[in-house]
Order: sequence, then structure tokens, then C-alpha cells
Amino acid sequence: MSDIVVLGAGLSGTLMAYELVPQLRSEDRLTIITDTPRYHFVPSNPWVAIGWRERSSIEIDLSEIMRRKNINFLTQGARRVLPSENRIELVDGTSVSYDFLVIATGPDLAFDEVPGLGPDANTQSVCRVDHAEKAKEAFDRFIANPGPVVIGAVQGASCFGPAYEFLFMVETELRKRRLRHRVPMTFVTAEPYIGHLGLDGVGDTKTLLESELRERHIKWITNARVKDAAKDKMTVEEIGEDGKVLKTSELPFAYSMLLPAFRGVAAVRGIEGLTNPRGFVLVDEFQRSPAFPNVFATGVCVAIPPVGPTPVPVGVPKTGFMIESMVTATAEHIGAVLRGNEAKARPTWNAICLADFGDTGVAFVAQPQIPPRNLNWSSKGQWVHLAKVAFEKYFLRKIRHGESEPFYERFLLERLGIRKIKDTP
Repeated sequence: MSDIVVLGAGLSGTLMAYELVPQLRSEDRLTIITDTPRYHFVPSNPWVAIGWRERSSIEIDLSEIMRRKNINFLTQGARRVLPSENRIELVDGTSVSYDFLVIATGPDLAFDEVPGLGPDANTQSVCRVDHAEKAKEAFDRFIANPGPVVIGAVQGASCFGPAYEFLFMVETELRKRRLRHRVPMTFVTAEPYIGHLGLDGVGDTKTLLESELRERHIKWITNARVKDAAKDKMTVEEIGEDGKVLKTSELPFAYSMLLPAFRGVAAVRGIEGLTNPRGFVLVDEFQRSPAFPNVFATGVCVAIPPVGPTPVPVGVPKTGFMIESMVTATAEHIGAVLRGNEAKARPTWNAICLADFGDTGVAFVAQPQIPPRNLNWSSKGQWVHLAKVAFEKYFLRKIRHGESEPFYERFLLERLGIRKIKDTP
């Protein structure tokens, strides 16, 4: 008998639990440790923040689903992982031992690295559903008294897609309300150029996104380092190739949403051999810790080096399709080891992303995600918006039913025929 523990119940943790169940032997035990019993679909957070979704429509209580699957579901949260002892200390003082551990915690949000940043300070966030709800409340106040808007992602950020999405959703909503003419908009990003996305661009994302900004009369600042965000004004430095400040701007705002940098969660941060200096978990080609072979990691908590040097630090995103490949490979690996077989499964680390802009959108395919690539493609159109709406419904239905399947691959590749998108009119 083996005890397998999954730490985290977000996208990668929930999928990990679902995919591990058929890999286990009858005598094995699976435990999920999380700090909340409720799963929410993170890609829908920008819709919640703009008022296009209610929290209840994108949130699922996992307790009953895990019970049906005979999974031990603990919601105390973890205080510290002790890999040398094969044990996890929980917040309530108890502990859980394991034979295999999968770390799927997601990130810690480093709002504290920029003064005034975050929903408990002066800017909004769409990283979590509770943040999105606060952003919606602030948006309602803003609509009553419009003014300048600043949206973007600060230095060290790695998840740029939601920043672009929310920017264009806000612009779309303002046009619908006949308020756009009263709202100057600026996009602030650590990226070296528009459409970099932490991936050195995908296909022609630079041209596509720059064109979208121009068409919508949105100004932008790249290589941006946000020095601070006061109550109604932020200071932004534009950094040159030599690392020196080229220009400092003070941007007034009546509403602002800035994505923070990520780091590893406190439960794993600073563990020698397990994590890098930012607290992300180091893994090999099998998603396995080189220092602790019975520990695996999947999702945003995984350490991936940047695609190259940039004037302002820029991280690498972990998209849903990429995370799914990590999860599947890890589940198959553990299943093989439990049966005394050689583990051969490796993740693909490809990226397929649908970025919704409210009335249109941009899709991109990067295979593999980190260049050089075998496939490097992007496209724009209303079909992207419609596809993302359809995928949300499809994905949440599958999660509610506790179904284990390659969600992103089946929907994006089979149902949308994404391999043939180049031929789509």
C-alpha cells in the first residue's frame, strides 16, 4: 500500500486527483490537501471582475466529488512540506505522511513587492475569484465617476494573458455603456514589447495586439517597472536595454488592475534542493524533484527559467494546456512506479491559449511553449470569444461530474479542430 498526497486543489491539483484515481491500485490511498473546499475556474475571473459572470457560476464545491471518488479531502491547509521526512505539517498542527507527493499549490501573489499594489491596497487583481469580486465592486464605483484607467502586469509577472483580456474587456464594456470617450486608457507591462507574453511572442502576437491597442486608442508602456501605486496615481519607470531609467511617468487613475509577480507558496519556499530562490519547485523531465525523487510538481508552482534576458524581469506563463500535460505525465509516472514498471511519460509543455477581449479575441498555439518551436501560430477573430465561452461551460460541467479526461486537448484540438485553424476562414 502507498499513500499519495496532492498538495493543492486548483486547476492542476484537481485534475491531478481525477487522473490519479484510475492509476492507483485498490490498496493505495489518495489524499488532497487544500486551504479551501471550493474550486473556481480562474480563466473566468476577468468576466467576474467586469460583471459578466457571478462567482457562483464558476465555483464548485469539491467535497462531495472527492468523497464519491474515495479521496481523503483535507481543507486545513499546509504549513510546511518536510521532504526529508516524507511529511507535511498542516495549519492545525497535525501532519500527513506520504510515499509520493505531488505539489500543485499554484503561486503566492507577491503584491508586497510593489508599494500600494493589490486589492488590499490601491489596485485591483483578477488572480483569485475573491479579488475579482472586489474588482467588480471598485468597477461599479468607477462607472459612477469615470476617469483614467491603468491596467497591466508589473515587473516579474509571468501571466500576461489575463492583463490583456481585462484591458480589452473594460474597453468593450465602456463602449457598451457609451462611456469610452470619458476614459483615457494605458497598458503598463514589464514585457519588452507588446505581445511578448513571457514567451518571446507566439506567431504574430506583437502585431495583432499592437494593432488592437491602436484601434481602441489605448496607450502603452513596455519595459515598465512600477515603482509604487498611490491611491489615485502610480509611478512607472521605463527601463532601457542597459538597465537604466529612460523615463519616469506619473499616471493618474480612477481605476487600476495590475497583475503581480508570482513566487512559491510559504509551505515550500526556501527548502534547499526543492525550490529555486523564488520558491518555485525544481523538476526534471518527468515533473519529478531531482533532490527528492518521490516528490513531483505540476502547474504554476513549477520552476521554468525565462525565455531570455529582458530589461525588466519577465516570467514564463504556465497555460492550461501545458499544465494538463504535466498532470497526465505525472499521473502515468506514479501509476507505473506503483506497479514496478519503468516510468516513460513526459509532459509536452505545449501552449494553446484563447484570450477573450469581450467581442473578439486572440488565439495562439506554441509547440513547444518555449522557443524554438515546431509550430508558432496566432490568429484573431470573434470565434475566439465564442470558443472561450463554450470551453468554460464544457470544462465546469466535466469538473462537476468528476470526469477525468484531457480537457484542453479534447476540446481545443478535437472540438475546435485547432490543428486546422490555419484553414479556418
